[in-house]
Amino acid sequence: MMKTIREWIKKHKNFNLIAGAVITGVILLIAVIGVFYTPYETTAMNAALKNTAPTLKHIMGCDNYGRDIFSRVMEGIRNTFFISLATVAIGTFAGILIGSICGYFGGLLDDILMRVNDALFAFPSILLALVIISLLGTGTQNVVLALGIAFIPSFARIVRSEYKKQVSLDYVQSARLMGAGHMRLIFVHILPNIIPVLLSSVMIGFNNAVLAEAGLSYLGIGVQPPEASLGRMLSEAQSFLFTAPWYALFPGLVIVFMVLGFALLAEGMTEE
Repeated sequence: MMKTIREWIKKHKNFNLIAGAVITGVILLIAVIGVFYTPYETTAMNAALKNTAPTLKHIMGCDNYGRDIFSRVMEGIRNTFFISLATVAIGTFAGILIGSICGYFGGLLDDILMRVNDALFAFPSILLALVIISLLGTGTQNVVLALGIAFIPSFARIVRSEYKKQVSLDYVQSARLMGAGHMRLIFVHILPNIIPVLLSSVMIGFNNAVLAEAGLSYLGIGVQPPEASLGRMLSEAQSFLFTAPWYALFPGLVIVFMVLGFALLAEGMTEE
């Protein structure tokens, strides 16, 4: 039955794009709702509910402090999503500026900026973020800044590559002959033509940002208590894997679905 439904959808529309949009849409809806409402106060502790299994009142159970896991998962989704959004925004904005200038003008400026970019790109993004956080300190704002800087090299390389392809095409040459200036050519004529590739890269960036934020919070240098974080919840839950497995199960599943949703969106956009 499911195979038939999937074949029908693929025949009519892009299945990966639809599935990714649905998963991501549900996650985004939970994040938005979490801004205004959670079933319980996320920091409220109750010793009587310590490590309580899922019930109708606490559908994901309670943690080792008696806090409602579902409420904390909602807050964790909100924090992870908005940190990822800010991270990708920094990486995309700076990457477009650097990549477009290098790809359009080329020459010595391109060589200098790309050598610096390649040096940064040689470090895994999570490792580069750890170095930056070690200099700036822990906390949500520093995590956003560190991950944003760490993601700049990858976006800059992609944008530069696309600009290199576009700058010699006929429509750019025609616009130049008609008197269009450099800034107009870069941001009005060329930039709209690389948006499909850029959107796919942004979805991959979201994917990586979710994993990076969860990893940093797991290590204790991301979102700080008493705020909830999916990565920190996994870290706290590892001591209760056998006595309260639901503590790790639900935050872990949410991270999996967030990554899956963005990955499907990226693949679907590529297919389009």
